[in-house]
Amino acid sequence: MPGGGHAPPRRRRDLPRGPAGHRESAVRVNPTVERLPDKDALVRAVGDRLVDTIVAAIAARGRASVVLTGGGTGIGLLERVKERSGEIDWAKVHIYWGDERFVPADDDERNDKQAREALLDDIDIPAANVHAMAASDGEFGDDLDAAAAGYEQLLDETFVAPESEFDVHLLGMGPEGHVNSLFPDTDAVRETERMVVGVTDSPKPPPRRITLTLPAIQRSREVWLVVSGDGKADAVAAALGGAAPVDLPAAGAVGRDGTVWWLDEDAASKL
Repeated sequence: MPGGGHAPPRRRRDLPRGPAGHRESAVRVNPTVERLPDKDALVRAVGDRLVDTIVAAIAARGRASVVLTGGGTGIGLLERVKERSGEIDWAKVHIYWGDERFVPADDDERNDKQAREALLDDIDIPAANVHAMAASDGEFGDDLDAAAAGYEQLLDETFVAPESEFDVHLLGMGPEGHVNSLFPDTDAVRETERMVVGVTDSPKPPPRRITLTLPAIQRSREVWLVVSGDGKADAVAAALGGAAPVDLPAAGAVGRDGTVWWLDEDAASKL
């Protein structure tokens, strides 16, 4: 285990009541918790594990599919991957995004632009293997619903076989427990059928976004939540303690084969 140790998840706590007074069901998981001393060590450890996982997936199945996340930690780990990029056969890697701001393609806030600057522009990956979400000035114009439907169609065409899935879905987490653009108590986090939806009222600007849903996240071999900072410690403890996903979306971020919470000591301080 790179640079950290296992910390047992907390016991499932009493769950909040839904609007009708019933108990909201929680997703039961047995996650692994990896604790690193600080953000720099966290980024390095996750970046190294990601390289090793991509190499192993290619060796086992001839292909690796990775869902990227934005934010300082998510982009930082891509910079670590770049340092070891020569170990990967990028022609066999497909890149996706968990969410995206629905803004023009040249907007500095777009996750795909930040990922290109941190890694993708400096590696030999075929353009056809980089599956960015549409921009508001892209092929669907300013039609958010069409852009979300277009990305869902891409996933439907990519994952034809029932056993098809992402190898790793990387996730950051907000202090209120949001992942991708799935915020607490919203239609997007309640979605149970579609893999991709448009968001028009994100509480975090900009309001319009495209996001993978919990069903899409759960179609991953492994889900890695990469979290740093003491401002997120309460949400980490609540998610590992059994919170309902509608109240704390990160609690519903579960991989088929494994779920890993990568935490620095500040984020893990309430465990």
